[in-house]
Amino acid sequence: MWIALAPLRVLHAPGEEVRVRTRIFAGLAVCLLSCAQSFAAGKGPEKEQLKLGFIKLTDMAPLAIAYEKGFFEDEGLYVTLEPQANWKVVLDRVITGELDGSHMLAGQPLGASIGIGTKSDIVTAFSMDLNGNAITVSNEVWGLMKSGVANDSSGKPAHPIGAAALKPALEKFKTSGKPFKMAMVFPVSTHNYELRYWLAAGGIHPGFYSPADINGNTKADVLLSVTPPPQMPATLEAGTISGYCVGEPWNQQAIFKGVGVPVVTDYEIWKNNPEKVFGVTKAWAEKYPRTHVALIKALIRAAIWLDADNGANRKEAAQILSRPEYVGADYRVIANSMTGTFEYGRGDKRASPDFNVFFRYHATYPYYSDAIWYLTQMRRWGQIPEAKTDEWYVETAKKAYRPDVYNEAARALIAEKKANAADFDFTTDGFKPATSEFIDGIEYDGRKPNAYIEKLSIGLKGQQKIENGNVVGK
Repeated sequence: MWIALAPLRVLHAPGEEVRVRTRIFAGLAVCLLSCAQSFAAGKGPEKEQLKLGFIKLTDMAPLAIAYEKGFFEDEGLYVTLEPQANWKVVLDRVITGELDGSHMLAGQPLGASIGIGTKSDIVTAFSMDLNGNAITVSNEVWGLMKSGVANDSSGKPAHPIGAAALKPALEKFKTSGKPFKMAMVFPVSTHNYELRYWLAAGGIHPGFYSPADINGNTKADVLLSVTPPPQMPATLEAGTISGYCVGEPWNQQAIFKGVGVPVVTDYEIWKNNPEKVFGVTKAWAEKYPRTHVALIKALIRAAIWLDADNGANRKEAAQILSRPEYVGADYRVIANSMTGTFEYGRGDKRASPDFNVFFRYHATYPYYSDAIWYLTQMRRWGQIPEAKTDEWYVETAKKAYRPDVYNEAARALIAEKKANAADFDFTTDGFKPATSEFIDGIEYDGRKPNAYIEKLSIGLKGQQKIENGNVVGK
């Protein structure tokens, strides 16, 4: 068995090479022994050297921590982490095999499996986090919104702030003959669906997709477009957009740059919503099943570390993520949300202990009901152009989400005394209980997707579809 050191150094500056070598060699004897035993028993990973992708967001943290804390090495995996330009590149490079797997949007395995954009069989056995996003508007728009936002007892804006407060800004833009534009990160991103949900809950139409309108702007009051996360603050500052929905640290960066104000977090839109996943192709998972389980084991350990002892490790995590090879934002910007707080405006910092959740509340489990919610939003906004049965939603979720692999990894960690059995739910059938913890209070039950869609006042439902720019059918 060969141990390749070079890939392990690619993310580090030259001055850090000695530290990395020291860490590797310190555990090398133990690793060689355990790996040799595993291979002898036919239990080791089929593929040892892996290249994994990520986007520069704080929720890539499980990958960075699994690397920095040696959790990948413990599983006999020698990993190169490589930042990617955007979410389309992530998907394309996983499909072509240039990446073994990657940090992905939760909707990407689902969108790929049903042919939204590039069609491919992508699976996920690991949810990387809950929450972590926010919606930010420009200073100009915030100035127009404030008069419609109530204050709390301290004189600060009361949260959550509904999208109805945007209406004065929309009216001013309309009177001036200017379109009101906002950005999200990808058509099948949580950010797209959260932004659309927030707008629709406030009576503002975010637009429909159709085969003739792949930008999703049919009948829209607000025009939504794609912008890569790190570019959003600069795009806002340039005036190209008037707001955006993105993960951290790019909302807090708008405050530090003085170009915008975060107005609502995704925790307030849907409490403890699933955010990113770790994705691989179905073919890769079938070819390297032991490697897949080993990867999930390392990522679960990283998630446990990130949430351990009420966030005691978060400052260290923020320092790691601030390095240029990971997120590359100022430590203070990352720590603003990673350490249990969130700043809505300059000086308006509030406690938000669940803004980033990596392991608590079974955050790492790939629930079918989470997948089905994304599918309902794809249907609601026309990305799924025609009606589907409840059974179709369940079957589609089960093709992409793999709790069986997750459970195998979790049980192995428990047997190795690297995790506690009490922290996992092996009794779940993959469906969370129904919840109404949304900004509009509408209850979602993953077992009844069509009944849920019917409750939503704006959006396609029943047999409706878009034809020639109009909603037809009942």
